Amino acid sequence: MKIPGLSFSWKRAVGISAAKSKIARATGIPTTRSGLQRKVGKTVLGMIFGKK
Repeated sequence: MKIPGLSFSWKRAVGISAAKSKIARATGIPTTRSGLQRKVGKTVLGMIFGKK
């Protein structure tokens, strides 16, 4: 039986989520797949079309 609105994440409990976010903020490189794809895409388009 599940309680609505209550979930458990072992990664959050261990501290992996916080460590990843600290690394991402310090380096400026996102650790999520979608964030990394956005950053790479923006860089590539900036090189092709030039920055405004």
